[in-house]
Amino acid sequence: APTPEAIEIPPALVSLLGDLSDQLGGALAVVSGRQIDSIDRFLAPLRLPAAGEHGVQRRDSKGHMQEQRAPDLVPILEIANELARVHEGLLVERKHAAIALHYRLAPQLEAVCQDAMSRAIADNPSLELMHGKFVFEVKPAGVNKGIAIDAFMGEAPFTGRTPVFLGDDTTDESGFAVVQPRGGVPVKVGSGPSLAQHRLESPLAVYEWLVQARDLLAARPPKETASQPEESPRSPR
Repeated sequence: APTPEAIEIPPALVSLLGDLSDQLGGALAVVSGRQIDSIDRFLAPLRLPAAGEHGVQRRDSKGHMQEQRAPDLVPILEIANELARVHEGLLVERKHAAIALHYRLAPQLEAVCQDAMSRAIADNPSLELMHGKFVFEVKPAGVNKGIAIDAFMGEAPFTGRTPVFLGDDTTDESGFAVVQPRGGVPVKVGSGPSLAQHRLESPLAVYEWLVQARDLLAARPPKETASQPEESPRSPR
């Protein structure tokens, strides 16, 4: 979508995720760069276990929230806002503990955005710059989706299960790096180099694969899906 808020979540997808969560005894989590309240808004009425802002926020299966203290982002925000004021097409997103500068509507400004945001954090080792799809994001150093996934895997109802993680961005590579050594199923969505051993070509292919997973799980005895460590559905190619 042109902007983060312009995405559309089909009601059928929300229903599908709810079915999968039930079949897996609640062992379904959303791991995202978005804030958790944004995830909840798009997936309402679902409130799944979730990691937001690449793991800065994390809500476990019992609804308990953990959130890192936000760093001082005012200087970063001022630089990003000034850049957006000067250059049409840039969008600044202020999160709890991060500043994202989106350039999807002005892809020719990639180098300008990278240079400005790199210089903004040059003297602050507590912050790091992450490059995603048409976005540069300043966030706390040492936080990523892989760490969030590892935390989920140490808690019920995820413990002992085979992790399956799907992602389409460079920021998902840290998740693949955690899932793969656990004997899990890392799935890269779309084109581009990746650590993931499996690939699906599009969001539609993801939806179709999830439908297949739901149907396979529905055909198994309840104990096998909800209580026992889960063997992943047939892996995508």
